[in-house]
Amino acid sequence: MSLRRLFAGCFVVLWGVFAAGFALAAEPFPFDQELLLSAAPMRPAKRMPALTVALDGKATIDLWCKTVTARVELTDAGIKIEPGPMPEAMPEMMGNGQCTPERMQADQDLLAAFSQVTGWRSKGGALVLEGSKPLKFRPASN
Repeated sequence: MSLRRLFAGCFVVLWGVFAAGFALAAEPFPFDQELLLSAAPMRPAKRMPALTVALDGKATIDLWCKTVTARVELTDAGIKIEPGPMPEAMPEMMGNGQCTPERMQADQDLLAAFSQVTGWRSKGGALVLEGSKPLKFRPASN
């Protein structure tokens, strides 16, 4: 084998490793985007849970009925979410009967799931928060 062929073969291998590294590189966290929970709607209201995280780590979590603020700390693949307290008052835009006892319980369950999140990853354009119960979010299309 000639030295030229050996060099060319090494170049091809190194280029492949380099390209694979870019393909495996993690996508950046989707800051300042409204991310909607991938879940079936809970009737009678049309509201869907959403997460919005600012660059400074301040976050808004829209639950099935209520909205809470949170603090988010990120590492490459790790995440810690510290939700604030659940507000006592109902949102002004919710009509009578829209926040059923089932929706209120779903708020509590979802808030608990957020507080147990330990990791995050991008998957097919979605954000997956990993913890005791994985939560999958997609960017809002509005």
